[in-house]
Amino acid sequence: MSRLVVLLFCMQSVLSFGVFADTKTGIDISHWQGSWQQGGMVWGYLEPGQSLWLDDDSIPVADDGLFVFGFGRDASSPVSLTIQDGEQVLLSTQVEITPQKYRIQRVEGVPQRTVTPSEEHLERIRREAALVRDARKESLPFGLFTEPFIWPTKGPITGVFGSQRVYNGVPGRPHYGVDVGVPKGTAVLSPADGVVTLAENDLFYSGGTIIIDHGLGVSSSMLHLSKVDVEIGQKISQGEKIGEVGATGRATGPHLDWRMNWRNTRIDPLLIVGPMPEKTP
Repeated sequence: MSRLVVLLFCMQSVLSFGVFADTKTGIDISHWQGSWQQGGMVWGYLEPGQSLWLDDDSIPVADDGLFVFGFGRDASSPVSLTIQDGEQVLLSTQVEITPQKYRIQRVEGVPQRTVTPSEEHLERIRREAALVRDARKESLPFGLFTEPFIWPTKGPITGVFGSQRVYNGVPGRPHYGVDVGVPKGTAVLSPADGVVTLAENDLFYSGGTIIIDHGLGVSSSMLHLSKVDVEIGQKISQGEKIGEVGATGRATGPHLDWRMNWRNTRIDPLLIVGPMPEKTP
């Protein structure tokens, strides 16, 4: 398959995967779902005995054949894709990853202690970062992300994935979530089924924080909550209330910061859930 065909395929809708097959081996991955672009996530099914490699990484496959992988904010292109059955290579190709354009945002009025933390605060930050890492260390061996995601709350999108924020004139890390600006106390719903792996009321940066494991390394994080209504180990259904919007942690006003991961790779929730629905009058 020519590089041009692959590139044209990558330019299609982020919610569909164009026809992409190897006629010699009969491998057809046109049923795969997702987005081949920076911040995107792709998932699909393999036949029993088949294995999948993305570049040099072996991708875990569930008992039912389900797999998933994602691309970070600055993922390079192209990526190598290999499907094997034992030692037999069924498909080996390279796929272009479509780049995203990111914007710079300047945020003033953030408490200076959160821009240049003291040594005491740095110790707290390191301790809380370890909590987050532990919450993502283990994941369900099956996927709960194959049904369409829903928005955890609805309102104006005030921050997007990949943008870089400059806090009080100091460049910060890129923003890895999507912000929804709604009043304090607005209900936050689970965007998909999952299990709670972190439920904290007051983390230094993210304030009230919930992490939900959707399986196979896919997780959602809800930040800056004013109220946390779940606990670690709790099974959550899509649409179930898990907390309320707030302005806790490093936030200048009430909003929900929704972030998603595949393993340790940050992915873009907007590419997973689709556009924000318009308000019904």
